[in-house]
Amino acid sequence: MRNVWHELSGLLLPVACAGCGRPRTELCAACGAALLGGSARRVRPSPTPPGLPEVYAAAPYENAVRAVLLAHKERGALGLAGALGRALAGCVRAGTGRLGAAADPAGSPRAVAPLLLVPVPSARSATAARGHDPVRRIAVTAARELRRAGLPARVLPLLRQRRAVADQAGLGARQRRANLAGALELTAAGERLLRRGLLRHDRVILVDDLLTTGSTLAEAARAVGEGRGGDRELSVHGGCRAAVVAASPSAFEINRN
Repeated sequence: MRNVWHELSGLLLPVACAGCGRPRTELCAACGAALLGGSARRVRPSPTPPGLPEVYAAAPYENAVRAVLLAHKERGALGLAGALGRALAGCVRAGTGRLGAAADPAGSPRAVAPLLLVPVPSARSATAARGHDPVRRIAVTAARELRRAGLPARVLPLLRQRRAVADQAGLGARQRRANLAGALELTAAGERLLRRGLLRHDRVILVDDLLTTGSTLAEAARAVGEGRGGDRELSVHGGCRAAVVAASPSAFEINRN
C-alpha cells in the first residue's frame, strides 16, 4: 500500500524539484545537470579498503545530488529513479568499457553474456520502513537504459545479509569495515548459478547509490569472490566491477590526476 501511496501522491500533491525546491518540476534542469551533466569517473576513497573493486561514480555526493538521492531513498520520490538510473547506467558503461560490444575476429558483432547488475542489499527492516528498495529500483532503471543503448544487461539480486549490522551513520572507515566484515553472502540462487558455471565473474557489476568509505562494496565483492571459490584479488584483477550514482567529493579528488 505504501508504494501505491507514493505513486498517487506524486500525481495529487504539488511537485517541487528534489534538488533545489523549484516548483512544478520533480528535477529541474540545473539539478539534472549536476547529476547527469558530467562524465562518469573512477573514484577511490582514502583509506581504500582491501578488496575494493574499480568503482565509477556519476557525481560528487553534495548539494543537489545529495538532496536528490535522499529524496528518492528516504522520502519515496520514486519518479527520480529514472534520472538516477540513467546516471548509474553511465557509470556501468564507463566501468565496463567495451565489454558489451564484443565482436568475432572478422569484425562482425556476436552475442555476449549480459552484464549482471547486482544491487548491494539493504536490511529488510530498512526496506520495510522505506516502503521500497531504492538501490534495486535504480538498478532496474539502469539495466533498462543499458538495453536501450544496445548493451545486454539485467538485474540479479545475488546478495543478502546473513547477520544484522549496526547503523553506519557516524562510523569511521575502520569501524565500518569491522561492522560489515562477513555480513553479506550469496543467495541460494546465486550459489546455484555459480555451481553450474552460469555466472561469469567478469560480467558482475556491483551497484549501490552511494560510496563513502567503500566498506560496503568491498564486502559485497568479498562475498561474490568467496562464493566463486576465489579471494579478494579477483575483484580487483579481472573480476567484478562496481558502479554508484554518487561518491564523497574526496573520492573524486584522489583520482583527479
